[in-house]
Amino acid sequence: MGIFMDYQMLVLDIDGTLTTSKKEISPETLDAIMKIQQLGYHVVLASGRPTAGIVPVAKQLQLGKYGNYILAFNGAKIINCKTQQVIYQKILPRNIIPILWKEAIENGVGLISYENDSVITGTKIDSYMELESKINGIPIRTVDNFPEYIDFDVNKCLMTGEPTILAELERKLKQRFNGLINIFRSEPYFLELMPQNVDKAHSLSKLLVSLGLSAEQMICCGDGFNDISMIEYAGLGVAMENAQDLVKQASDYITSSNDNNGILQVIQQFFLNKNS
Repeated sequence: MGIFMDYQMLVLDIDGTLTTSKKEISPETLDAIMKIQQLGYHVVLASGRPTAGIVPVAKQLQLGKYGNYILAFNGAKIINCKTQQVIYQKILPRNIIPILWKEAIENGVGLISYENDSVITGTKIDSYMELESKINGIPIRTVDNFPEYIDFDVNKCLMTGEPTILAELERKLKQRFNGLINIFRSEPYFLELMPQNVDKAHSLSKLLVSLGLSAEQMICCGDGFNDISMIEYAGLGVAMENAQDLVKQASDYITSSNDNNGILQVIQQFFLNKNS
């Protein structure tokens, strides 16, 4: 372990890690990311966001030009930005979509999924959906018969609504599906419905295999609970200064905060120093 390792890959969470509180990437950090890609290192964006919510950041980092990768939906999908090839994905069983839709309608909550560059819904648009649309910079489209409309692979559905109703629905659905899908709330008003066993570490292991690299050659940086798996798995797990305490405890190294060029510090110390 430690400084002398031959690191080849940098994996970055987006919100609270790569981007500042203003949701921007500092020019110095952007410059450093370009530099390491030019030197041939791999850069991966790993986020809970849907693919379309990550693409603008990937374009800014020119991941496509260098053949680098997006890991979306917390790991349910990995895409090569150059070829658009899906390297790995996990999908929701198609036959549960009608059940989720029926539950959403009966309980008066929203249900959305994602298609290409939009959020799609089979229920009335609510303020929580609008928030999800705004966070990811993608529009909402209403479709008539949601279960019939979905004839493609879905990596995630999201129920939206009042926290008290969702709490009750979470209990009910967990009982009903009993481990068939992963059900959890990412916010009091967001109930996530995901394929089982999706996490950033598991998906990164698939990407590493495809590139002939080991976990020891990877540095993962993050700030949230959903980053812990990859921080523990990486050769060097980095927590931001602004990270949750549990994330810091899981890490090997704590860098400056997302508002103080924390990622730049990691790149300078572990990638650029050995090339200077």
